[in-house]
Amino acid sequence: MRHPDAADAALMTRRGWWLVILGWLIPGSAQVLAGGRRLGRFALGTTLAAWTLVAVGALGLLLWRDGTMNVLLNPFVLIVLAALLLGYGVLWIVLSIDTLRLVRLVKTKSPARFGIAALAIVLMVVTGGGVAYAVPRVVAASNALGSIFGASAPVVPPSDGYYNILLLGADSGDGRDSMRFDSISVVSVNAETGAVTITGIPRELGGAPFSEGSPMLSLYPDGFEGHADASCGWDDWMNHIRQAAEVCRDDQGVSLYPDAESQGSSPGVEATKDAAEGVTGLEIPYYAFIDMNGFASLIDALGGVDIDVVERLPEGGGPQYEGQPAEDWATGWIEVGQQHMDGETAQWYARSRYTTSDWDRMRRQRELQEAILAQFTPENVLTRFQEVAKAGTAIVETDIPQSLLPTFLDLAVLAKDQPMTSVELTPESELAVNQEDPDYDAIHAYLQGVLHPEESAQ
Repeated sequence: MRHPDAADAALMTRRGWWLVILGWLIPGSAQVLAGGRRLGRFALGTTLAAWTLVAVGALGLLLWRDGTMNVLLNPFVLIVLAALLLGYGVLWIVLSIDTLRLVRLVKTKSPARFGIAALAIVLMVVTGGGVAYAVPRVVAASNALGSIFGASAPVVPPSDGYYNILLLGADSGDGRDSMRFDSISVVSVNAETGAVTITGIPRELGGAPFSEGSPMLSLYPDGFEGHADASCGWDDWMNHIRQAAEVCRDDQGVSLYPDAESQGSSPGVEATKDAAEGVTGLEIPYYAFIDMNGFASLIDALGGVDIDVVERLPEGGGPQYEGQPAEDWATGWIEVGQQHMDGETAQWYARSRYTTSDWDRMRRQRELQEAILAQFTPENVLTRFQEVAKAGTAIVETDIPQSLLPTFLDLAVLAKDQPMTSVELTPESELAVNQEDPDYDAIHAYLQGVLHPEESAQ
């Protein structure tokens, strides 16, 4: 290999094929056999280190999956991994070019030299392309995880077999102080099966009780009363609780929830979380907030969503005066039938309310949530990862601990094979909830029956 008979074209051809293939499979081997040993030993050492890291990672995933996943999903570790990938990819390309030099193409048989050169170039493109594909996605994952999961609440075990998360939606376009939660729901994930139950809480639900231990309970022992104030909210509705706990207090609610900010939340969110616990009777340790102001970008990043529209809906800001026909102010229409919606259309579908009821709007928002979840398939996320990560970073906030990500990823895979259950706490639902005077004991009992049907059947 190192000192071949250059006059023997057949030998040089076989040698060329071996060097190119072996050099690609075991980077550095071609240099050790036929070139600079120092470069070859360095490359072989790097290759051995890379194989060792892969083997340790694979073994860790087999024997200690959650711990290994926590390490691999750490933003700093991902940045280091991206740097190592980039460095190893550059080294691999340098070695490929050097291997092509060692082959001495002019000494090989004329028909074969083009094949050897083509193979070397193809393998170099495969290597470089793989690195170019992987590195930006690893960096995007690091940025997304660091931004979304930068601060988090303490890890809490499943409550009664479920992880409960408060899902909030609002439009921050008018500023954080005036922002009221437009969509409020509780996502309950079965800790064993991954089955998801979404309980929709109307934003206009009145007099919500606060859970035991909540600092809001001492202020509103008989349920939320509202402030009868333009800034703090006229009514006792669920979506006015944030203003009462945060915006309308001199200390912005810090005295009520001193640890909220450091745990990735806010006093207004924590107060709404306590009210949701009182409404549903469920322990809700975490929240996730979606900013509807950038909601369309996430849907576009996912390639759109499929929705079966059952009623023609107008797009636009609404009537200028009471009784104005929708035909006069609508800027467009969402027609009846199966539709593949882009982000802007889906956003209007979720917001439209002037020709329908608030309850119907809640149903459409829940339908859209399910359609978005259906788009989070492995192949879709992998092919659109950078776009999805960028959009998610811009519009999603949560206090879910990063250490729970491996668990939730496993449950998300299981959830794909489970039906999603929706519960709406509205007058039009099976429970027929009175919005002005809800029977919260009845709501608690009903939800327990939905989440634990085997117990309620006994």
